[in-house]
Amino acid sequence: MNILIDARLLTRGHISGIEDYARGVINEMLSNHTEHNYAFFWSGIKKVDFPKEWRLPNVSVINWVVPNRMLDIFIRVFEWPKIDAIWPADIIWSPHFFLLPKPKSAKRIITFHDLSPEHFPNLYPFRKRVWHWQQNYRAQMNQADHLIAVSEFTKKDIVTTFGISEKKVTAIHSGINPFFKHIEKTDSGLRLFQNANNLTRPYFLFVGTLEPRKNISGIIRAFSLFKEKEGCKDFELIIVGKKGWLFNSIFNEAKQSPFSSDIRFWGEVSYDELRYLYNGAFGFLWPSLFEGFGHPPLEAQACGVPVIASNRSSLPEVLQDSALLTSPQNIEEIVVAMEELVLHNEVREALIARGYENIKRFSWRATSDSLIKVIESIHNARQSSNKKR
Repeated sequence: MNILIDARLLTRGHISGIEDYARGVINEMLSNHTEHNYAFFWSGIKKVDFPKEWRLPNVSVINWVVPNRMLDIFIRVFEWPKIDAIWPADIIWSPHFFLLPKPKSAKRIITFHDLSPEHFPNLYPFRKRVWHWQQNYRAQMNQADHLIAVSEFTKKDIVTTFGISEKKVTAIHSGINPFFKHIEKTDSGLRLFQNANNLTRPYFLFVGTLEPRKNISGIIRAFSLFKEKEGCKDFELIIVGKKGWLFNSIFNEAKQSPFSSDIRFWGEVSYDELRYLYNGAFGFLWPSLFEGFGHPPLEAQACGVPVIASNRSSLPEVLQDSALLTSPQNIEEIVVAMEELVLHNEVREALIARGYENIKRFSWRATSDSLIKVIESIHNARQSSNKKR
């Protein structure tokens, strides 16, 4: 079977949940399903090189030097290009809802990660809302032959919000990057990193893009109240992630905090730095307003860090009883959970143990295998239909 992957989201080389999803699935797909042929639509101007490890005998690359914004206009206005006319695809898989015209003959499968643009447009700047409009994800959802949702929550959201048939949507959990794992406190690399970055005090950690949906302002308010509690004065808050959008209020919140000197904005990091930061953390904070899945809490658990997370959207499904779940808009609840980790070590140790058990439910191999089954079933149904004609 010929599988064409729309990999435009990977051409910038960014690190985020959706990019990690695409990389994780593709790595396992190419390693374990060599019976198929693959092609990658790799379009853009400012882009990284196509990964060397993906240059295999059964892999082709459609390497276009075309601005993706211009491509969006051509697709929306002229319904061009039909990429299955460029390479003979049986199935086109889009790991995100990047706009593509209706295929000439191939079947198309799209992964949807969440419907935050639909439910919370006010949490996005005008340029992002324009991009979401350009992608026309509602029409793509209707035109696609099948949809993948990264959680049961997202599947239900797609079905109820857009009236899509349940049979058209398969929920397949994302995996966890196996790179993230516990490192002993005595590890020389970890100690060198901590000494070089003055990480001598206990800290709570947040990891994610700086944008309103992540509720970082709420984290800062909770941290400021937490610092006033007995036994909590020595803690720092470390916020890791690139600037996304509408982030000025986050920096203003930090400046206004009486403990602003204990709040560190780390910026974007490498995987190596991130693993060290996870392993050194006392606790991980993730009171997000809305998530379709949620990779960072699982990465933290894989590194042996207890998690405090939101009790909304997909997170109760993904974390179950392995984390302290709080209302993301109830700052006092978050503070109480942070105190719980400080005052009751047995609670903290229990959460660490539950976290290790929880992450066993997720792997990119399982995600990839399940996706291939869906791809094969759609392809087989098409062949059966053609034979009946």
